[in-house]
Amino acid sequence: MTATILTTTTYNFSAYMIYLPIVITLTVFVSQFLFKNSKTFMIDIFHQKEDIAMATNSLFKIGFYLLNIGFALCIIEFYEIKTMESLVVDMSEKIGKFSIYLGIMMLLNLLLFLKGRKHAMNKDKIIKNENTDI
Repeated sequence: MTATILTTTTYNFSAYMIYLPIVITLTVFVSQFLFKNSKTFMIDIFHQKEDIAMATNSLFKIGFYLLNIGFALCIIEFYEIKTMESLVVDMSEKIGKFSIYLGIMMLLNLLLFLKGRKHAMNKDKIIKNENTDI
């Protein structure tokens, strides 16, 4: 009596090998763009103290990487993908949802930078008004 082993070919490994480079590349691209352009906000927030602003910006960048790549790894699970069509559909859905999440995270960071800058500008106005009253 011989045992029959049923093997089914799935595209799961291919999905992981496509998904990981795409989400990591997206995260790096968004991070580089966001934090390159946030230097001006950080310098204003830290009252022209460029060394503190750049150090804080670097810390924000590392946190952004960790949070977003960590999230991408948490949602990586693909269920049994049996056809090329399913692979394309599942990849589109997974990468699309991650892109939406990444966009929201970018906007939240931008709002934090804007709020910090506004707070710093208001503090500067208060200090100037106090100095002119003397």
